[in-house]
Amino acid sequence: MGTSLGLVGLPNAGKSTLFNALTAGHAATAPYPFTTIDQHLGVAPVADPRLTALATLLAPEKVVPTSLEFVDIAGLVKGAAQGEGLGNQFLSHVLAVDALLHVVRCFTDAQVPHPMGEVDPVRDASVVETELLLKDLEILDRRRQKDLKLVKSGDKTAAALQVRLQRWHAAVAAGQPVRRLNEAPEERPHAYGIELLSAKPVLYAANVDEAGLAAEPPTVAALRAHAASQGARVAVGCAKLEAELAELAPAEQVEMMRELGVVESALPRVVRESYALLNLVTFFTTASKILQAWTVPQGTSAVRAAGVIHTDFERTFIRAEVVPAQVLIACGSEAAARAQGKLRVEGKEYVVHDGDVIHFRVGA
Repeated sequence: MGTSLGLVGLPNAGKSTLFNALTAGHAATAPYPFTTIDQHLGVAPVADPRLTALATLLAPEKVVPTSLEFVDIAGLVKGAAQGEGLGNQFLSHVLAVDALLHVVRCFTDAQVPHPMGEVDPVRDASVVETELLLKDLEILDRRRQKDLKLVKSGDKTAAALQVRLQRWHAAVAAGQPVRRLNEAPEERPHAYGIELLSAKPVLYAANVDEAGLAAEPPTVAALRAHAASQGARVAVGCAKLEAELAELAPAEQVEMMRELGVVESALPRVVRESYALLNLVTFFTTASKILQAWTVPQGTSAVRAAGVIHTDFERTFIRAEVVPAQVLIACGSEAAARAQGKLRVEGKEYVVHDGDVIHFRVGA
């Protein structure tokens, strides 16, 4: 499945810099607002130590990691919904993403002016969130008006949806993101073919300078408190440093991080938090001498996972032969895992677990 995150934030928050680091892309960056005037799309392969260990063990001809897609749009400013700045015209580009990565500036740099003067992460986050809510109001108003004719004609489905539209509209108008309504998946806007920005889960990326990696500044603590009030989490990193690391060879990356006293790049943390945010798991396949990682939502059945690989596999599914990656690695080979009874045979309803290595047996 394709999983995507949309980067949002104020101008000069570090969105495009982080985007470049995540995707090895080359979106323009500069110390002035609205450097990004087009949307940028990029795909980031997901580093997974289990995939690396499996590749060492199985020596496949090809290794294919799973990936996340990122969408970077122009920075939003206060009043974007009324035409200020450039960001609002691109908000439609992130309507289809699965989650939002909200980049918030937590560093001070005289060479990179802040569009609102002083750095204030809570204010900055609130400005962007308000613009997202205003965009949702626009979407909901348009949909309500569109369906009114159907309601008046006696369409019961449209009438039932109108009740939900009013509920979502009331929440958004009161400044409450739709995701905070805690609705069941089948009751959320997406289930009705309606994409709302405030319905999407959010991960805040606190962009600090290098000093902020050693000792978190008060700005990060303030953002954490704000995120907690929104039921969200925070990933801390230095986008500038990550972009520099992305340009280096792996050995050079390790050396640079050692010199700076950085234990781990922020990018894996962003990816891990994104997976947790979207309730995703990774499974592996080893067919045709290709070791490949796949991403599916938690709770996915074996037959549905087979369909992710190929739609015909879901239709012709017979069984799944499953062994956890760590168990396979410990056994030393697939033959040893089978001989030791560690490989299980599962049916259609088996729920795929994170780290499963699966052989799907299918018919003609």
